[in-house]
Amino acid sequence: MKKILLSLALVFSGTFLFAQQTYPVNGSYDIRQGMYAFTNANIVVNANQTISNGTLLIKGQTIQSVGTGTAIPKGYVVIDLKGKYIYPSLVDAFTAYGVAEGSRQGTGGPRQSIFISTKKGAYGWNEAIRPETHVNTIFAIDAKKADELRKAGFGSVNVVNRDGISRGTSSAVTLSDERENGIMLKPEASANYSFNKGTSQNDYPTSLMGSIALLRQTYYDAQWYGKQKEEYNISLEEFNKQQNLPQIFEADGWQNILRADKIGKEFGKQYIIKSNGDEYQRIEAVKGTGASLIIPINFIKAYDVADPADARDVTLAQMKGWEMAPANPGVLEKAGIRFSLTAHGLDKPADFWTNIRSAIDNGLSQKQALLAVTEVPAAMIGISDKVGTIEKGKLANFIITSDSLFKKSNLVLENWVQGKRFITYQKDEKDTASKAPAKKEEPVQKLATGTLIYPFTAFGNASPLKQETVLLKNATVWTNEKEGILQNADVLLENGKIKSVGKNLSAGNAKVIDATGKHITPGLIDEHSHIAGTGGINEGAQSSSAEVRIADIINSEDVNIYRQLAGGVTTSQILHGSANPVGGQAQLIKLRWGKLPEELKFAGSDGFIKFALGENVKQSNFGSGARFPVTRMGVEQSFVDQFTRAKEYKAAMAVKGSTVRRDLELDAIVEILDNKRFITCHSYVQSEINMLMNVADSLGFKINTFTHILEGYKVADKMKARGINASTFSDWWAYKMEVAEAIPYNGKIMHNVGITTAFNSDDAEMARRLNQEAGKAVLYGGVPEEDALKFVTLNPAKMLHIDNKVGSIKAGKDADVVIWSAHPLSIYAKAEQTFVDGISYWDISRDEQVRKAQNTERERLIKKMQDSKSKGGKTQRPVAESPRMYHCETVEDYSMELNESERTHTHE
Repeated sequence: MKKILLSLALVFSGTFLFAQQTYPVNGSYDIRQGMYAFTNANIVVNANQTISNGTLLIKGQTIQSVGTGTAIPKGYVVIDLKGKYIYPSLVDAFTAYGVAEGSRQGTGGPRQSIFISTKKGAYGWNEAIRPETHVNTIFAIDAKKADELRKAGFGSVNVVNRDGISRGTSSAVTLSDERENGIMLKPEASANYSFNKGTSQNDYPTSLMGSIALLRQTYYDAQWYGKQKEEYNISLEEFNKQQNLPQIFEADGWQNILRADKIGKEFGKQYIIKSNGDEYQRIEAVKGTGASLIIPINFIKAYDVADPADARDVTLAQMKGWEMAPANPGVLEKAGIRFSLTAHGLDKPADFWTNIRSAIDNGLSQKQALLAVTEVPAAMIGISDKVGTIEKGKLANFIITSDSLFKKSNLVLENWVQGKRFITYQKDEKDTASKAPAKKEEPVQKLATGTLIYPFTAFGNASPLKQETVLLKNATVWTNEKEGILQNADVLLENGKIKSVGKNLSAGNAKVIDATGKHITPGLIDEHSHIAGTGGINEGAQSSSAEVRIADIINSEDVNIYRQLAGGVTTSQILHGSANPVGGQAQLIKLRWGKLPEELKFAGSDGFIKFALGENVKQSNFGSGARFPVTRMGVEQSFVDQFTRAKEYKAAMAVKGSTVRRDLELDAIVEILDNKRFITCHSYVQSEINMLMNVADSLGFKINTFTHILEGYKVADKMKARGINASTFSDWWAYKMEVAEAIPYNGKIMHNVGITTAFNSDDAEMARRLNQEAGKAVLYGGVPEEDALKFVTLNPAKMLHIDNKVGSIKAGKDADVVIWSAHPLSIYAKAEQTFVDGISYWDISRDEQVRKAQNTERERLIKKMQDSKSKGGKTQRPVAESPRMYHCETVEDYSMELNESERTHTHE
């Protein structure tokens, strides 16, 4: 009878607890506050304080007191929780609860370009920038989802609109089942950002570098907007209002964490970053950002590799990621990084406890786990005055559990949200009122976590490669200097530099490599490459994308870095593609395999930018709705307009007290006018090459290099007169109409005229044999062998303005050298070792050992995944992950790639 009365009391009190004052009541008006005393419980006040045999008093929505020996006032319903526990209800700082998640869909064919926003109202020009979106205006309670989250122990969440680059404000809400008005803890909890433009129908941006540029420009626009009174812009108005809120950035992967943090540092912001859980791969770099993290525990499911054919589709990185991801929270804790845990991304919230226990079994302490689901997320979104701990005056948000929270046998029995009781575990008839049935405790097998490799992909090294003092003895040395080719000579590498070149050198305790019968050349230099980038190589939605930077999207994990080291390449210029007349800013890198993206960058090098001519640029085959220009006349006008605007912009910015809006696009063009940034122009036919030279003459800028330049032999005299360099192909022709008049003697003719001439790859595979491409200059044109080698070493170094550091073997230059097994222009020559800064990043003997070791590692991991499956572990179908091979004309939509990845990549 007592049990029945208690249940009725709880039902009625819950019914009337949340009657809202501004809403009419359809029926009798009866409001009674629930008053409860929970006694004899183990009350976990917070991660540092637990009260045994404690009493918790709540009245209505609020905690009245918590402690021991508490006198229970008259009228309180007493609930005996002897043997049970009370914890704060969990808090999730990143959810999409209660808001629709849209994804941008492709159109299936050509369509009218949407250059600017079609949204009605005085909003910003780009639909991906939508700070005017406020979750509190679109949020709706989702009863089913709320029930699932409550059963997992959650009592309050931060609701984020995951649509767009600047996403507007989130709302912190409780998971009660009352009206939206009564559950809002903080209507504007955080400002939110990402690199994904979401449902925006504007063409721009199409790439990751475009998303970064758009967000950076928005910050500058907002700064300008706040100081002027000429324009009203709802988007910028709202953007500025949100800068004092917590700033949450959703970033996919540790490299995007670093990218987001770089933007934050530029504008004086410290983002809270919602990541994807791979921080363990580069924990020191992540720690260096100083960012707090919201990390998911949707650990990757084991791959079903029972079929050997399927097993071949799973990369080493995927396998190691499955094994090591559960250790990520523990690694973060050990590194001292502040983080919270989120259920976002799980197949279902019920998996939260399975995975959090897996994290605990792999190094996460229970104390830190509790902090990461209560106090830390509450503090992140500014609601720690209301939830996250059990204290007087806070909301009555708590869970009642059968045992210690993280035990496998524990059950979340009840979840009280704002003082309202929700039964989360339904007892069966055989259970007593005081004790729930305990699950059978089963031993949990800890994952024997594997070792990290750098980079975290095939051919990664277990430890960073070290710089050494190395003496290369008795080789044929191609110096590219006045000394020419030296026979039986030595090269001494010390402190990352070439110390000396000559015969019979000695260097104390230097590592000696006998290179008898071998050849040593400078490291090869690729003037035109598209490796080591991510998120798209073209930002072609506008005629000019001078604001985007390859520097923002360098991908240090690209296996093509390693493969090209195996071909003797040590330096590459990573260029924007050729989708528009004025492309993005280039980035020169050294192929330092295993280093961080910033560490790949060639320090102190000049800035370059990609221009383009030809069919790729005018895009007339894109349909009548394509963006300007769609004719070759329009291409010329694009350049005229761009430099005319840049001159006006420069003059306006120079005026004292100028209030001109900073424009990242025009900044780059001004750098060209000031000889601080240099043009590499994609080109094919004589008429357009002449056109751009004439435009440059008339507007006062210089062209540094024509790349491709397959009709360069027709205009070599004009190029020579203007000091323009040529970076061409050795023998590509007949692959499209623009190259109908290409000839294999093009390189030789330009070289003979006196133009600094190079051969480039524009292709990840060709770059692995640039030495053979140089050899074709000898085959087709009879170019002297030493000159031919310079086509892929000293000459590209000159056109990239780095010949004082690389391109030849000379004392004082960087120790970027290659040991070849045979004549370097021979098709039979193999690069046996490739040094960058005196570090042997490629060693043909070490490579054989790495392959064997990693094959053994794969076999271990395959067996481990099969064992996991046999024990009932969840699996997923293998999906091959191949590195994207970019070329000049590669066009994609980064946001759609992200959406597709979210739909197909299954996590646990």
